[in-house]
Amino acid sequence: MWPRDADPEPDPESANRPQSGRTVPGLRALLPARAFLCSLKGRLLLAESGLSFITFICYVVASASAFLTVPLLEFLLAVYFLFADAMQLNDKWQGLCWPMMDFLRCVTAALIYFVISITAVAKYSDGAYKAAGVFGFFATIVFAIDFYLIFNEVAKFLKQGDSVNETTAHRTEGDDSNSDSDSD
Repeated sequence: MWPRDADPEPDPESANRPQSGRTVPGLRALLPARAFLCSLKGRLLLAESGLSFITFICYVVASASAFLTVPLLEFLLAVYFLFADAMQLNDKWQGLCWPMMDFLRCVTAALIYFVISITAVAKYSDGAYKAAGVFGFFATIVFAIDFYLIFNEVAKFLKQGDSVNETTAHRTEGDDSNSDSDSD
């Protein structure tokens, strides 16, 4: 916006700052990688957390204590899964079934958001309730897309596992039958 100087003076602190190619220790280590945020899963988790937060704020403005819990809980869970996926905790904590937890989170969120959004729009005439209901419907759509994609990935993974089991079963049966015929 302002015209730049033709010859800027050297900044004495620039020698102490790290170069743009190196990573900066500290709080930037907690931020998700740009590649993950640009992926489909990253964008869905950002949309889920954003819509949940906006819906929560709308219910706070409407002073709807009955509806506050769901958007707040879903916001916190979406942020948790955002950082868990970005920091690749699913690779570090192998004992948890991450896809199933994410699938159940998305299914329950979509159903509950749908119900409270219908209730907020149909029962109350306040503008904040209406706005919360509209954002709740958008959140329902985003959560439904997310659980649909998770379901397809899990189904594809299970089909691959079944085909591997079938080929190993055929190999063991073939090996057993060949060994019997050789012994005669």
